[in-house]
Amino acid sequence: MSDTNDLDLSFLYEIADGSNEFIVESITMFLQQTPELLQMVDTAIQAKDWSTAASAAHKLKPNLGFFGMLNSQALLQDVEMMSKTGSPNPAEVSNKFGAVKQLLTSSLAELERIKQEKEAEL
Repeated sequence: MSDTNDLDLSFLYEIADGSNEFIVESITMFLQQTPELLQMVDTAIQAKDWSTAASAAHKLKPNLGFFGMLNSQALLQDVEMMSKTGSPNPAEVSNKFGAVKQLLTSSLAELERIKQEKEAEL
């Protein structure tokens, strides 16, 4: 894993209790939902629709925690909180969200690789 990867699957493996099927299902769901939520946040930030940006960021946060993406989760928390103020500094929100997207791009690719590896073991 690269230094830009913000991924710790300890919790997932612990609750999976050896079930590759559970791991694959969890990763699959994350890979389906995350790009949609990221796009919602991104679109809302571009439109300066702070309420939607905060709401979509809020929905995405627990998923990041589940996969041990604590840096991404903390940055997204900042995006959510800044958006909730109603009139945040748009450049600061965009910069923080850009950092989230960069971290998640790497993490999503790594999760796809892990998913394929676990599917091969089923």
